[in-house]
Amino acid sequence: MIRRCASFLLAFFLLLSCAPAQTVAPRQPRRFAPETQARPTQLAEPVTHFPRFPVVGTDSSSLPPFARAAGMIFSGTVTQIERMPAHTGQAVAAVTVTFHVENAIRGVTAGNDLTISQWVGLWASGQRYRVGEKVLLFLYPNSKLGLTSWVGGAMGRFAMDASGRVLLNSQQLSVFRKDPVVGGRSRVHFSDFALAVRRASEEE
Repeated sequence: MIRRCASFLLAFFLLLSCAPAQTVAPRQPRRFAPETQARPTQLAEPVTHFPRFPVVGTDSSSLPPFARAAGMIFSGTVTQIERMPAHTGQAVAAVTVTFHVENAIRGVTAGNDLTISQWVGLWASGQRYRVGEKVLLFLYPNSKLGLTSWVGGAMGRFAMDASGRVLLNSQQLSVFRKDPVVGGRSRVHFSDFALAVRRASEEE
């Protein structure tokens, strides 16, 4: 009996030793696609010398605040235009415009030449002039940077005809609509226009 059991066990171990070995492949780690992360938006470099301009803080159809906001009001002829790049003594690039003042209402003297400076960005956005043209302007008082611009944007620039009359577009007519002399007229003599502006400037 013992011999049979020993023979059986011996035969069993011999079979195990003869069986082909099974190669077990090493377990590969799971691979995940890398997470896609949104890149932060690249912001443009901030403008450090952006000039600030005053704003007429009222309804554009109201003449008194519009007139009182101006530091210079005059009509004249453009005689020179020059671009001035930014440099040590000037914080921003500007355009200088020289006028021969023909009629003065405020802040200037008739018969003199006047040179103003405006930020070059305003020129690019449409506040332009050409040599030889006649205009009537409402200009803000000069800023700390020595710059000015039209009061109320395009509202502050009036065309002039060959005889020196002031031409008003539809938007400008809305500002003067309540004036007893200028109201409703698209062409007015400078004297009438000046009277309307002075009267509006005195109103509270």
